[in-house]
Amino acid sequence: MTATTSHPGPSVPFVADRHPARSRVRRDAAVRYVAVAALWLALLGVDWMWAADGGLQALTAWDTALTSLGQITGLASAALLLAQVLLMARVPALEAAFGRDRLVSIHRLVGLWSFNLLVAHLVLITWGYAAGSITAWPATFWELMWQYPGMLLAVGATVALVLVVVTSVRAARRRLRYESWHLLHLYGYLGAALALPHQLWTGQQFLARPAVTAVWWTVWALVFAAVLVWRVALPAWRTWRHQIQVTGVVPEAPGVVSVHLTGRRLHRLVEPGQFLVWRFLGRQGWTRGKPYSVSSAPTSRSARVTVAAVGPASTAAADLQPGTRVVVEGAYGRLTRRARTRRKVLLIGAGSGLAPLRALAEGLDYAPGEAVLIERYREHPLFAAELDHLAATRGLGVVRLPGRRRADGSWVGPGFDGDDDERVLRGWVPDVAERDVYVCGPPAWTQSVREAALAAGVPAAQIHSEDFGW
Repeated sequence: MTATTSHPGPSVPFVADRHPARSRVRRDAAVRYVAVAALWLALLGVDWMWAADGGLQALTAWDTALTSLGQITGLASAALLLAQVLLMARVPALEAAFGRDRLVSIHRLVGLWSFNLLVAHLVLITWGYAAGSITAWPATFWELMWQYPGMLLAVGATVALVLVVVTSVRAARRRLRYESWHLLHLYGYLGAALALPHQLWTGQQFLARPAVTAVWWTVWALVFAAVLVWRVALPAWRTWRHQIQVTGVVPEAPGVVSVHLTGRRLHRLVEPGQFLVWRFLGRQGWTRGKPYSVSSAPTSRSARVTVAAVGPASTAAADLQPGTRVVVEGAYGRLTRRARTRRKVLLIGAGSGLAPLRALAEGLDYAPGEAVLIERYREHPLFAAELDHLAATRGLGVVRLPGRRRADGSWVGPGFDGDDDERVLRGWVPDVAERDVYVCGPPAWTQSVREAALAAGVPAAQIHSEDFGW
């Protein structure tokens, strides 16, 4: 395999802040610590409510122990459900501190535990009310469902959450289009809303303590307000404010097009490396948004996204007409200068994953030699002329590595037989351990790059990647 390089050209005048944004790094770390502490405090709070209500003393007898365990699992499930909704409310501080992929990962983990505890609550509380008799469980459940206030709503909440959990399993996600999965996932909000009345109308800990009930209502109201503000009101306001529309569509490679856009103050909407959820009006399926990264550094009046044809919506991007209006949600992601901790950077991308790195190569500040971009591609490199221009005018080092991967678990092509991935990386970038490494590409490939970087001595805190999968 033959690799091609574009060497840094002459230095040109470039005004730049010579220091990484350490204050933002510290602020993001503080937000992460506070968020984790708040979750643990919430769980400790419901444990205290349960213990103060005699939960521990009730463990001495079989039937009362079942009821007591049903209560604590229900309280913990409710607290985690609250956290789950907040994690997906697109709160800017959380988005910036964690990044979209980490929030999604945490959301899945929290959601799985919330659902498991919900099922345990349903089984245990009914078993306890059946005086510990498993044979009386069905009749007792039927009686509870029809006679206790809020129980029918709770059953509806459970059904909605079951739908969300089932469609979140990896095997199910493979069989669903992103748009269909996203629509089904919205039932999680319905499940949360339906579960709340049951908690407050029949929850013993809430009925006995009006102050606790008031606090619980207030917290849930704030969470749902966050959803309305950040997921509904803010996208609507940004769409109106920035007035984005399509100006043209340009082929970049077979199956890949760039959509050029115009609007107002677009550089205030999105940073290089970030992505938005885009809805192009006036065509079938416009209500189903798709996440695309910007592939150039936005200016006040222009921006660009680059789309690979991997589904009906992305394939239809090639047919967009000039003047098409756009609804946006975002921007999201921290594959940006926000995550930067070093002056030197290495950008490694594969396929359409090069799009956010292309924007970073233009938008980051660096002196000649401080930034290197490695592109892996099979047949057609993306943005070749643009990257060569950045090499000549900004001093960007460009390394192009064509061909298929030499083996599963490797990030390089077949021309490096005898060299492990770490040695290949060190060969092209000897000072890789001194750099921030930004990676974007298919998940398995990204993981292989990450492993090679770690083996080459790059601290984990200096490796930045985001998985845009779902």
